[in-house]
Amino acid sequence: MHDLAAAPEQEVLRHWQGLGYYSRARNMHHTAQQVVREFDGKFPTTYAGLRQLKGVGPYTAAAIASFAFDEAVAVLDGNVFRVLARIFGLHADIAAPSSRKEFQALADQHLPPAHAAEFNQAIMEFGALQCTPAKPDCLFCPLQSQCWAFQHGQVALLPVKSKAKAVRTRFFHYLVLRHAGQLYLKERAAGDIWQGLYDFALVETDGPQLPATELHRHVQALGGEDAASSHLAEPTPAPALRHVLSHQKLEARFHAVELAAALPEVALRDMGLRAYSSEEIEKLPKPVLISNFLDKKF
Repeated sequence: MHDLAAAPEQEVLRHWQGLGYYSRARNMHHTAQQVVREFDGKFPTTYAGLRQLKGVGPYTAAAIASFAFDEAVAVLDGNVFRVLARIFGLHADIAAPSSRKEFQALADQHLPPAHAAEFNQAIMEFGALQCTPAKPDCLFCPLQSQCWAFQHGQVALLPVKSKAKAVRTRFFHYLVLRHAGQLYLKERAAGDIWQGLYDFALVETDGPQLPATELHRHVQALGGEDAASSHLAEPTPAPALRHVLSHQKLEARFHAVELAAALPEVALRDMGLRAYSSEEIEKLPKPVLISNFLDKKF
């Protein structure tokens, strides 16, 4: 715990590289620091204490509190939502935050205080193995006579869950700027994917293509007349690399640009770019998309 708390965030992200969901790594790092700072290095043992930790939501806190510390608190995961909705005939949208209170109250009401961990594990397993999302085994279900959904022929209609937002596609054009054997990379800021990871200078477009004239303009804007590239004179369309995230799809193209001179300080300052050697790049935390490109090309 103390070692994790003392580690630089970049080191944590570098070890997490390739696992995705980088906010979890940052939350884990922040939580380690919080536990050391506020709890004298001792992990909280109650639901209320666990909920104070960054990145620990109601489900995780309830699971840890009941399984590890025998606290009488009910868990709510997808399986539990489904079982409760079908047995009690609840039509509230389980994807809506406002519904959680209703389901939590019902789960807490039926939780046997002396057997919280066993009950939580049982209802989750029941949902995973018996009361499944599709083709539940209702014929041999021990709760058949008590199940509202079965009695009313609405098993396939419950639980109610609104559709997730459509996954959007984004088009990335990376300018792989190189000079004197070094590549220019930048740290991604907050407010978008891959916060704290490193990638190249980026041009995002509405469609898959970036005309050669536009590419040339972006490079010149970075380095003025000192930046040039033989690649730009006879451009070869860069192949697309597709990368799927949980909530969006990326279509990325990498445009190799050999610079005639180093980028000026103003470009480095305004774009957050810096020249790195291959040894330095290896130590930087990078999205798997960037890491895979570097492994193949450099």
